[in-house]
Amino acid sequence: MTKPQKFKLKNGLRVILVPEPQNLTTTVMVSVEAGSEYETKNINGLSHFLEHMCFKGTHKRPTAMDIASELDGLGAQYNAFTSQEFTSYYAKAKNENAGEILDVVADMYLDPTFEHGEIEKERGVIIQELNMYEDTPMRKVADLFMDVVYGDQPAGWDIGGSKDVIRKLTRDDFVKYRSKHYLPQSTVVTISGGRATKELLQKAEGYFKELPSGKKGTKPKTKESQKKPAELVSFKDVDQSHLVLGFRAFDVYDERKYALQVAADILGGGMSSRLFQKVREELGAAYYVRADADLYLDHGLFAMAAGVEHEKIDMVLKATLKEFDRLKEEKVGIQELKRAKEHLIGNLFMSLEGSDELGSFYAAQEIFGLKLSTPQEFAKKIDRVTIDQIQSVLRQIVKRNRLNLAVIGPFKKRSFLDILKG
Repeated sequence: MTKPQKFKLKNGLRVILVPEPQNLTTTVMVSVEAGSEYETKNINGLSHFLEHMCFKGTHKRPTAMDIASELDGLGAQYNAFTSQEFTSYYAKAKNENAGEILDVVADMYLDPTFEHGEIEKERGVIIQELNMYEDTPMRKVADLFMDVVYGDQPAGWDIGGSKDVIRKLTRDDFVKYRSKHYLPQSTVVTISGGRATKELLQKAEGYFKELPSGKKGTKPKTKESQKKPAELVSFKDVDQSHLVLGFRAFDVYDERKYALQVAADILGGGMSSRLFQKVREELGAAYYVRADADLYLDHGLFAMAAGVEHEKIDMVLKATLKEFDRLKEEKVGIQELKRAKEHLIGNLFMSLEGSDELGSFYAAQEIFGLKLSTPQEFAKKIDRVTIDQIQSVLRQIVKRNRLNLAVIGPFKKRSFLDILKG
């Protein structure tokens, strides 16, 4: 795989070229350092709402249909996503149409009109999206977990915001927020795939040199404070209880992250993982069970998630805590360590076969201010993780005073703290 090439334009905007001459497609992605953690309480959900509005019309393409029909006519796949710490817009098409999708994505990012009528219509769409997530407990429980860990601060708020806030947001809110965050120095354009060429770099420079400059709005520092296990149990009459159980970790810059990622894979990274074997195969209590290390700019999590039979939730919690402790107290076997590393590396390589995922891989690194590492360099760091490093990081993290639980299920006035305290 060709190493990425990074360029910085005169206005501070960064462009990353990831050439893959053998790839049949090219992806253009524009990412910006703006997400829910950059918001205040009275505009929570604006980053995500703004992402939607960029698809609703520009001066060159006045309607959502103008944008969609042009991209569809190019045979493109296109979308956007908002996370806690950045927002990305992208389009992917066959190589011959790379220049055209760059033109459309740049126009959407640089010149949204925020037409009043479209804001009002999209308000309803956003609220329906929030309703959809409320009706999807497998996803909603992750939001509750962020709430129980971080509470009433940006890291604990829902990316989509609340319906009350969404109903109140105005065109002026979009314009002000955009002027604080959608700036050259906080924008990254990633072009990956078969036509990631200097020609497209020059086109991107032509488009984005007009992006207005300004002083970037900052993200408030996430406050970490916990002395004992915490829980959030939400009643819902569902056929399956959904839970997330895990510990506070550290930020994305911490070199212990490679050992933590391997530990997460051993715990719940595949069908041979400890939790899959214990919770699904042995207890027959769940269909899905997984574990992950999710690391951010100034905070992080090491957690598992599962959808379980109501009557077996106590059993699952106890078994899971036992597996967390066992991973901390007992050294991992050599074969299990090797299997987890190969699983991590193999899944990463396969996930990057598409030009879109490849672009996202490098865009996220650049947004976080990390040194751009190729998949092969990442694989080497994973391969260097030792048994002692895994045990060391878990001894620092897997502690009851860092433990949190979120549950959605048919439980009224039910607490699981007795199990969490051990």
